Formats: sequence, C-alpha cells, structure tokens
Amino acid sequence: MIAELTKPYAGIRRLSRRTAACMLVALLLGAVSWPSLGQWTLDSKAQVPLGQSQDNWISLMRDRVHDPRGPSIVELQEPGEGLSELPPHQSGNRVLWAKSLDRGAISPRRSIYPTESKIQVLDLDVLMDLRGSMPVVRFPHKIHTQWLACDNCHEALFKSKVGETRLSMYNILQGEQCGLCHGSVAFPLTECAFCHSVERPAPKWRMNQGKE
Repeated sequence: MIAELTKPYAGIRRLSRRTAACMLVALLLGAVSWPSLGQWTLDSKAQVPLGQSQDNWISLMRDRVHDPRGPSIVELQEPGEGLSELPPHQSGNRVLWAKSLDRGAISPRRSIYPTESKIQVLDLDVLMDLRGSMPVVRFPHKIHTQWLACDNCHEALFKSKVGETRLSMYNILQGEQCGLCHGSVAFPLTECAFCHSVERPAPKWRMNQGKE
C-alpha cells in the first residue's frame, strides 16, 4: 500500500542556503549512489552475508569515548563482538539493521513492558511529495513498526493527519524529526538514497519535446 502526501507543507519546505550546503557536504561525504529503491527493498539484500570482521570496530579501550582506566570497562561488550555477526554496511555503525531483522539475526522487543499486547505492524508506504530536484522520499511504515510502537512517533514527533507536520531538512540535520534516530542508532543522514529513493517523473515540458 502506498499513500502520497500532496497537501501544502506535507513535504520538506524550501531549503535555505545553509541547509543546501549541509546536504551537499553530506552527499559528498557519503559517496552516495542512487538506487531506485530504499534499503529495505534492495534486490541484492539476499546476497549480503551475515558476518563481518571484528576489526571493523575500534575497541572500547581505544575509542576515545570510554575511559580505559575505568574499572567497569571490562564489564562492557566489545562492539565487534556484538555486531560482527550482523549484515555489514560501509557507514554509520556498520550494520544493515533492516537486513538483520529480515534475516532473523535479531529479534528486538518493541516495548519495555513484558505484558504489552502485540504491536501492530503497518504495511503502508508514504510518498512524500517533496519540492525540488531530489528523488521523492518513500517512508515505509512496515520496517519502522517492526521495531517501534506507533506512539514512539505519533503524535509528538509527527502528526498522523496529512499536512499537519512541517518536515524540514534543516530540523532533521539538527537531530530532530527523522534525525532523532537517523544518525544515532539508525543509518546516518549521509545515506541520502535510502530515503530519497523514488525517481520523479519527467517534467511535462520535457516529455513533450519533439512533439508538434
């Protein structure tokens, strides 16, 4: 199922010069290729191996985040030990989390409450009719609701009613809205093509070229 957002302000507002510059830097840093589909529907995903080298992660003793002199560091699991069995990716925390879920490598709990009733998985893609030259964003509810209950996002972060949430790429890059998870626990914002995955139709004037 696909829903398309067409009302005013349903998509991303016109970017400021500062935001456009940030996106250009992110694009260059991510060395983005432009597939026609997002991470969760890539045809090649079945060929991605589950395992990867533990050398892809810096040890806790050398990551300059944890105190190597702290007595509790020995109680923590090394990231390479915990993540090396999961499908690899070249950016972020080096894990394709959607792939990990598809392949049954992980089985996350969607609630901290053990008696919580089964959470609804909503199979509904939303096409955000964004202005500009970027490919349209396809937001898949299914992959998100496999992880999270609806109230994680609605109604505080995003309103359910079309047109009531003013998405802004500037806000996202500041760690708000989609950026609350993407860039911290989910794939980073440098992976533009994971979200901007639907090519726009050719403009009518271009389609009519050569016709009398």
